[in-house]
Amino acid sequence: MISSVIPKLPMRNKIETKNFYINQLGFKEIGDYDYYLMLEKGNFEIHFFEYKDLNPLENYGQIYIRTEKIQEIYQSIISKNIKVHPLERKPWKQIEFSVLDPDHNLITFGQSFG
Repeated sequence: MISSVIPKLPMRNKIETKNFYINQLGFKEIGDYDYYLMLEKGNFEIHFFEYKDLNPLENYGQIYIRTEKIQEIYQSIISKNIKVHPLERKPWKQIEFSVLDPDHNLITFGQSFG
């Protein structure tokens, strides 16, 4: 039986990754090891593995985070002057917006409507 799914994304610099996710997106640290970082927000975890040679312009890492508070999260992120892909209603009945982390992992937030 599956109890949860935890995405793993590449990071070049653990300090920059921690700063972005903790100070900008409101995650908290739950594990920090030599080449591995574990963060959570609410009941959602993201893990990161070190990949120093990653070219961010060639990174296709992506995660989709469902929420019931899309407007609140969106306002919080834009109030911190984080560059965002705008909030949009999608044909698949989701309201979504996205941000890129320092390594160009695409983080999309979505909420169902209708």
